[in-house]
Amino acid sequence: MAKSMTAFARQDRSTEAGELTWEVRSVNHRFLEPHLRLPEDLRSLEPKVREILGQHLSRGKIDLSLRLGGRGGSGGGSAGSAELRVNTALLEALLKAADKVATRIGEPAAPHMFDLLSWPGMLEEAPKDMDALSNAALELLEETLVALVEARVREGERLKTLLLDRCDKLLERVAEVRQRMPEVLAAVRTRIAERLAEIRDELDETRLEQEMTLIAQRLDVDEEMDRLESHITEVRDSLDSDDPIGRRLDFLMQELNREANTLSSKSPDATVTRAAVDMKVLIEQMREQVQNIE
Repeated sequence: MAKSMTAFARQDRSTEAGELTWEVRSVNHRFLEPHLRLPEDLRSLEPKVREILGQHLSRGKIDLSLRLGGRGGSGGGSAGSAELRVNTALLEALLKAADKVATRIGEPAAPHMFDLLSWPGMLEEAPKDMDALSNAALELLEETLVALVEARVREGERLKTLLLDRCDKLLERVAEVRQRMPEVLAAVRTRIAERLAEIRDELDETRLEQEMTLIAQRLDVDEEMDRLESHITEVRDSLDSDDPIGRRLDFLMQELNREANTLSSKSPDATVTRAAVDMKVLIEQMREQVQNIE
């Protein structure tokens, strides 16, 4: 099936450590080129993220980002409202020190609560369960990539419809040329015969017939028509394949264009020339769409 390389997907999940959000954008590219943005706490996941990405996608420029927000919030790369805990060991040490000073100077110790809380190291973020957070992030990545592939398939179906329509129009032009060519060849033979009528007596009849045959062969485009039809059949078959088909379709567009150019260069007839030009326009339209197919 045809899959577009242009798509977007986003998935969210709430965890004990905060809100996880994956966003993936993809556009066309000759190869798979991922660009990752991960929070510092989850930077170690990058190799696994690249591995999972390669299991779902084969081509495209991929912008993939993960955000970890605070509980109940939607912050950036760190948990803005993370649970805090008091460093009780440090608190006990400060209170003992205050008592010693109070005993020494003969005044009661009365440290202010907010002075204690603002002491460096007094408040600590509760440790995250990194294994659980990492597993949740990777599971959510799988879901996000599945959604991205589904979006690629939907867009690919639209591109497939467009390409099949262009294939039908190409075959119509091929049929027009096939129908026209016998008249074209007959007209050419007639014109050449008329031009040589005055000097026919001076020419060898056998040689003249040989030259007429060679001219007709040079103008014959049956092979080009056959190859055009064959390439169009291959395009249709490729669009039904489950494998990545973008590179193959791109090659077929080059081959189609080559045959259309040859047809145009051989044509001695305005109708055939117009048909060849129409073919090249249709092929160019197809080539533009093919650039977005994986």
